[in-house]
Amino acid sequence: MALYDYVTQEQLSGFDKYKYSAVDSNPLSIYVMHPFWNSVVKVLPTWIAPNLITFTGFMFLVLTFTLLSFFDFNFDASGQGNVHVPSWVWVAAGLFNFLAYTLDGVDGKQARRTNSSTPLGELFDHGLDSWACVFFVATVYSVFGRGETGVSVVTLYYLLWVVLFSFILSHWEKYNTGILFLPWGYDISQVTISVVYFITALVGVETWYKPVIWTVYYRDFFTVMIVGCLFVVTLPMSLYNVFKAYRNNTLKHSSMYEALLPFFSPVLLFVLSTLWISLSPSDIVHQQPRIFYLMVGTAFSNITCKLIVCQMSNTRCKPLTLLLLPMTLVVLLVISGTVHDGETIVLYIWTAVVLLTHIHYGVSVVKQLSDHFNIYAFSLKKPNSD
Repeated sequence: MALYDYVTQEQLSGFDKYKYSAVDSNPLSIYVMHPFWNSVVKVLPTWIAPNLITFTGFMFLVLTFTLLSFFDFNFDASGQGNVHVPSWVWVAAGLFNFLAYTLDGVDGKQARRTNSSTPLGELFDHGLDSWACVFFVATVYSVFGRGETGVSVVTLYYLLWVVLFSFILSHWEKYNTGILFLPWGYDISQVTISVVYFITALVGVETWYKPVIWTVYYRDFFTVMIVGCLFVVTLPMSLYNVFKAYRNNTLKHSSMYEALLPFFSPVLLFVLSTLWISLSPSDIVHQQPRIFYLMVGTAFSNITCKLIVCQMSNTRCKPLTLLLLPMTLVVLLVISGTVHDGETIVLYIWTAVVLLTHIHYGVSVVKQLSDHFNIYAFSLKKPNSD
């Protein structure tokens, strides 16, 4: 028995019929990264489970986030006149980020190599990817920080949402078309981020103080790259792919309401979190930006994981994630001024609730699907059948 049966019987039946379908048209991925990953996977022992590779890669991102939390909790270490993050931390960040990216690229190849591909593997991979968004966004923020030549914590909040929206677009596509179109921006951003970390280790954060040309700073390129990937690449391609499915009469949901259902909960989360930072009595996003980002990113991942379960099992997406009901009460409590002096405590408590809820959900779903498919999540050995 799972800790809690989050996956319904209808969804379990849908998982039994599931077939992986994805399109990767990114030249960087096809001509550079896939040949590299094909070489890497040959070095891995065949007894290593693909999900263990996936989880190890994710933990490299968590480790990087934790390291930067210790040396730059409030994102001000890169500011002029402040004690900067040690160079060895940036070396570690560059290495860990590239390792995480590499392991994320080889886990599926290891699954095919060991003949152990399952729907659980894809769900586990994409579920952790949805959570990883907040970790790499918050970590790369420490390069520029919130100083004069950096980005404000409010701007970073909206940039985080650009990344989150870019991520969910791909799974919204699959929910409507049955095909996962892998976004171009992911590969480009991961390689760029790793390079930026190594450059920072070599020349220091001071190099980002200087304008590139006239009054255009590196932080402006950072912002344009994130926003540009969404509005120039990801969004147009997503809309095109969905429209193409509609034109070919292969769209899985005929009504506009059903097609847009996956956006309801993310939009509500955006509205609630934006109301919180806009009407916060103690200006919470300036006081506790890292914790606030973590809370938003984790809540988003919980919503996205439920969407991934629905699109993989070919079941209807629920318009409301229940986690957002108590969050609505928390936000109303805060913006009403009822807990003015204790807003930081409320944020920490609510973040802990969100983290524990999401971890419980993840562990329960993994356990439930492992039992259903009669496999171990982190081992290629088969459970003894009684």
